[in-house]
Parts: sequence; C-alpha cells; structure tokens
Amino acid sequence: MAKSAEVKLALFGRAGVGKSESTYRHQATIDDEVVSMEILDTAGQEDVVQREGHMRWGEGFVLVYDITDRGSFEEVLPLKNILDEVKKPKNVTLILVGNKADLDHSRQVSTEEGEKLATELACAFYECSACTGEGNITEIFYELCREVRRRRMVQGKTRRRSSTTHVKQAINKMLTKISS
Repeated sequence: MAKSAEVKLALFGRAGVGKSESTYRHQATIDDEVVSMEILDTAGQEDVVQREGHMRWGEGFVLVYDITDRGSFEEVLPLKNILDEVKKPKNVTLILVGNKADLDHSRQVSTEEGEKLATELACAFYECSACTGEGNITEIFYELCREVRRRRMVQGKTRRRSSTTHVKQAINKMLTKISS
C-alpha cells in the first residue's frame, strides 16, 4: 500500500496573473506515494500581513509571472527575497512559472530570461497557459511536491543525525561521570 503525505503549496504572483484567491485540494499518486495537496492561489494578494501568513503556511511555492507583462516578471526576485526573509533559516522550495504562454504574440519576457532567472533562484522553470492547459500544469505541481518531499527527507536525516549526536554526547558524559 502506498504511504500518504500532505503538502501545502502556495502560488504567488502579481494581481491579474491569477483570477481570485482560492484554496484547492487535490490528491494524486506521485512516484508511488499518495500525496494530498492543499493549494493556495493567492492571486496577487496585496495585503502584506496576509501574504506573509500565506508564506509561513506554505511548504512549496510557485512564483508566477505573466509573459506578456514585464512588470510581473520584475516582481519575482523581490517576492523571492520576502519569502527567504519570512521562511528563514529554511531554504525556500519553489518553482518559477511563466504563465499565458498561449499569448506568445504579446510576449514581453523571453523564455531565456525566465530560464536565466530560474537558474539564479536555483529552481525549476516552466512556461504554461492556465487558460489552455498548455505546458503540462499538472507536472509543475508534481515536481514541486517531489522537491518538498526531498527537502523533508534531507531535513529529517539532519535532525536524526543531530539527535543521535546529542544522545552519544549525553551517554559519554554519563559514562565519564560514572568512571570518575
């Protein structure tokens, strides 16, 4: 039987990139693991307190910009910096997405610029169209879930190793006291 995991994902981007703030639940089997995704689409929420609350809540993030709106692209890096500040000291798990790929004739941000920014952010990059479904949107969320799972495993190993080290130190202290 496949084990189950729950992942909280949040989408951030300029108002107008999404339609309205909504929360979705979706269950899928990703790499033989049942994953329950809770997806918060902030739709460009401008309220700073609410936005930071969403950032604290999320485990994985989709930073979305509109390929036909250079301003939305230019807001990605400042948004990532806010995420880093809110989530510190943890590394932020994210994917960069250029939306509205169906409007290529109105493009203001090249694919290469998106790829370059994703490299700077050390994250995966996708272009898609939420309107037409172009760009395998499902894969974006599956890949983000995989990355959240990888980070959890790494953090879990670090925690266990750290706990083991503390137990060894405590035992050594006890043995040192007994032998003195």
